[in-house]
Amino acid sequence: MNNREKLELMDKVLRELEDLKNSQVALINKAAKLQVDNMELNDQELDEKLGDVHNQLSESLDAITEVQIHFEERRDKFESDHGLIENPEGGEQ
Repeated sequence: MNNREKLELMDKVLRELEDLKNSQVALINKAAKLQVDNMELNDQELDEKLGDVHNQLSESLDAITEVQIHFEERRDKFESDHGLIENPEGGEQ
């Protein structure tokens, strides 16, 4: 695998991390909606469990975001170190 192919794979991983993060946000929103709906039901056990689920989902989102930031920095360094930065006209520098 040459450096350009590695960079393309790194870009793919970043897109998948972004997708994973978006999925996690959607799960957090669903859990929050369930918590709001439960206000009408006033089910204590459901309230406690949904609170735990919401907290776990939020922690997972934080972890995914941290991984994404770290990997994006690594990708950018790889691109720079190997002279793969593209100029605005679409060619490499």
